Amino acid sequence: MRPEAEVTTVAMIGFGAIGRHVSRLLSPEISSGRLRLTALVRNLDKHAEHRDLGADLIQVESPEDPRWADLAPAAVVECAGVPAAETYGPAVVDAGIPFVLTSVGALADRPTRRSLLAGPGDLHVTNGAIGGLDVLEAAAQAQALETVSITTSKAPGGLIQSWMPAEEVRRLTELTPEDGPSTIFTGSPAEAIVKFPANVNITVALAWATRGLGFDADADDELMETALRRTCVEIRADPRQKDSHHEITATGEAGDFAFSISSTPSPENPATSGLTAISVTRTLRACLEGLRRR
Repeated sequence: MRPEAEVTTVAMIGFGAIGRHVSRLLSPEISSGRLRLTALVRNLDKHAEHRDLGADLIQVESPEDPRWADLAPAAVVECAGVPAAETYGPAVVDAGIPFVLTSVGALADRPTRRSLLAGPGDLHVTNGAIGGLDVLEAAAQAQALETVSITTSKAPGGLIQSWMPAEEVRRLTELTPEDGPSTIFTGSPAEAIVKFPANVNITVALAWATRGLGFDADADDELMETALRRTCVEIRADPRQKDSHHEITATGEAGDFAFSISSTPSPENPATSGLTAISVTRTLRACLEGLRRR
């Protein structure tokens, strides 16, 4: 008789649209009893209708609440936004637990990045809503990339921010398909993630993938700092755009590269890319497989 498979416990920070989508994608492992998913949320009452998605929900009141040693997860996956990644991620890594980072924009902040890279827990960075990064990563590690850029186009309503003047909000609201796309931002990933925190984690993910080859935390930190300065970001409000659309280009000795990605919305929230949860699930599965092989 074959022995029963050991149950693997994974803790998830947040249970919003991305977290719920990840839980659905993990249903083969959860329903078979191979994986137990525990989601940490701020308010259990807001998740009353989400209790049938395969995750055990635990309410946390403060960053000190999760006692990682007591939960003893094999890995922690963050699905709650950049502030949550900055608040909880360093403690997870410091406890020696693998940390799957969804809100890659957290890596644009240097103190946070250094904390997440410090170990002893391993940091696993997801690609988010874009693909094709494996070939760019290979070229960057060969020091064969010179320029990297990304243009992100979204419907105007999804790009409106609280800091925008009323006149700019009105202009974006009144854009019509006949007006065509309108560039509302150009700059670096670090600047973009401050102005559009819910929209452009992918720009930081692109910088991370094209940083080059680092052999320790200090080297990765320095390489990322350079990659953040090199990567050019343009954000366009396009009233013709229903899904998020990304154009990535890179040039160098390795060649000229161009990728075009349009991702469909998440079934949990039309404002969120469905590809993000797919990427997170793949990263988490790769993390757990690596742990099993140790």
